[in-house]
Amino acid sequence: MKLDKTPLALAATVLLWATAFPAIRVALDGYGPAQLSFLRLAVASLALAAVTPWLSIRRPARDDLWRIGLAGGTGMSAYQLLLNWGELHVPAGTASLIMAAVPAMSALLAARFLGERLTPTKAGGSLTALAGAGLIALSGTESGYTAAAWTVLAAACGQALYHLTIKPLLRHYTGLEVAAYAMWAGTAFLLPLAPTTIRAVPHASLGATAAAVCLGLLPSAAGFFVWGYAVARLSVTTATAALYLVPAVALAASYLWLGEQPHPTAVLGGLITITGLLLLNKRPRPPRPATPDPAPRPGETAFPRHHS
Repeated sequence: MKLDKTPLALAATVLLWATAFPAIRVALDGYGPAQLSFLRLAVASLALAAVTPWLSIRRPARDDLWRIGLAGGTGMSAYQLLLNWGELHVPAGTASLIMAAVPAMSALLAARFLGERLTPTKAGGSLTALAGAGLIALSGTESGYTAAAWTVLAAACGQALYHLTIKPLLRHYTGLEVAAYAMWAGTAFLLPLAPTTIRAVPHASLGATAAAVCLGLLPSAAGFFVWGYAVARLSVTTATAALYLVPAVALAASYLWLGEQPHPTAVLGGLITITGLLLLNKRPRPPRPATPDPAPRPGETAFPRHHS
């Protein structure tokens, strides 16, 4: 009996992407947000380049380069810089709760710029999810928390713009190819940070460097690979539903790894966000088939039914 690897791929994706949040906090002990951004993307880019011959990643068309550059700039470069800076003050688990609002932002952007239909239920779900993220951003009391939380929310906007940008690319390339193109473009944008990052490596602790390298190899490179494997074999709705587990796993990982305990208001905001996402992805009920009128009995006249 052949083992179905798809559920394992989904579980691996959730685990890899959830543990990235506490790993960032560990890596920030030795690197600044900008240095960590470049180091993580560089490691991921080198890993993807090394396995390119086995993954059949094609060369992109010249006409698509501007879109790939935009995806790399928003979803990779800006996202890494903003999230890393935000996690200087925002707990890792709380950051994952804020990032859960990405699908809601993506839906609103797709409705505005791609003309996708936004039903009242989906619009309400999106606004509910964003309200939950806003509540999380306002829940902290320590100095610098609120500004950092809004920075994490800006990182979520970067991810939403990434999803908007890559949608046309996915008509011609695989999900793994698009992720690799964006990763390489994002790394190229951060190349000016390479000298300071290289100088920081000898002074960083072994744990911080190990966390940074693992971020590049596991959540970034391996995470996109197993995600692409799962999405290719499941519907998008089924696959993305599994990602609702990421904040819960991130909260557990942050508690076990870092001893973090999220603020109750942040947890409430996270629950509101997840509720909004459930509304956003709620499928409308199919229309009930009309019941045909019974044939008249012999001797009777067929009259149309009265509908009040």
